[in-house]
Amino acid sequence: MATLVQPAGPFALGTFSAPDGVPFPGLLARDRVLDLGGALDWAPSGLRAVLERWEETLPVLHSLADDDTLNWRPLDGLRVHAPLEPRQIFQSGANYRQHVIDLEVAHRSPDDPRTVEEARAEIAAIMDRRAVEDLPYVFIGLPSTIAGPYDDVVLPSWTKKPDWELELAAVIARPAYRVSVDEALEYVVGYTIANDLTDRATVFRRDMPAIGTDWLRCKNAPGFTPLGPWIVPAESIADPGDLRVTLKLNGETMQDESTKDMLFGVARLVSYISQTSQLLPGDLVLTGSPAGNGIHHGRLLRDGDVMEGSITGLGMQRTRCVEETP
Repeated sequence: MATLVQPAGPFALGTFSAPDGVPFPGLLARDRVLDLGGALDWAPSGLRAVLERWEETLPVLHSLADDDTLNWRPLDGLRVHAPLEPRQIFQSGANYRQHVIDLEVAHRSPDDPRTVEEARAEIAAIMDRRAVEDLPYVFIGLPSTIAGPYDDVVLPSWTKKPDWELELAAVIARPAYRVSVDEALEYVVGYTIANDLTDRATVFRRDMPAIGTDWLRCKNAPGFTPLGPWIVPAESIADPGDLRVTLKLNGETMQDESTKDMLFGVARLVSYISQTSQLLPGDLVLTGSPAGNGIHHGRLLRDGDVMEGSITGLGMQRTRCVEETP
């Protein structure tokens, strides 16, 4: 079952099922859901199929959302799954100014002669230059990490420092290859919430430090990317660069930052990725996580923890951590 946090705009899209039923692509309008598999003439089997025909389908979705005569089902009682299964996941690292400053200050050398204030000012200047002159840092995630927005998160027995990273995720509408920054947002169908979990203990390779980061191991356990609860169309989000990203752990606020703090916005990320790779309908572009991760607070995830993640206009996900059983 889902607790509705009203999304922005007249409707959102998701994947739903009766408690023991087959998942279906659904249109959420207020507190009710319409099965798009039966409501659309071409009967899409999943939400990605809806996105692939977005331009022709969007006007129809607006009409359906206003039609009270259709076979609507109450959201209460339906299971909410991850809104879609992406073919590709592109993840942005070190993309929040304050987050990077905090990490750099926390990990500076013990013999650094600068005061904390001096270090912060110097690193802030570097971040400002990077936002203007440099390129985003993007890596690849696996679709098998996707989990539902209310599913339990299983912490594998090998993880020693599992951490949260709440992020704004852009969902791609149509194939994008070598698109400019100015046209990049035309390829974004909507936005959703992703919690990009990371095991801090395995971020860096201990056997071969020169290799650097090991994103496969630290981020790609099954279920390490709770997604959703739904996709809110881009037309309902006035400015993806001005949204509040908030994560609570057991009711205590740990992350609370605006996407204004991003060094590289959605358009620059999409454009940058498309210069090398072709983005496909339903792909996810994760935009990085703001300050306030567990490693900053000195409090990592453990069995029984409950995370509540919300982003302005996109709803809220709620996941409980469960230790892996032998």
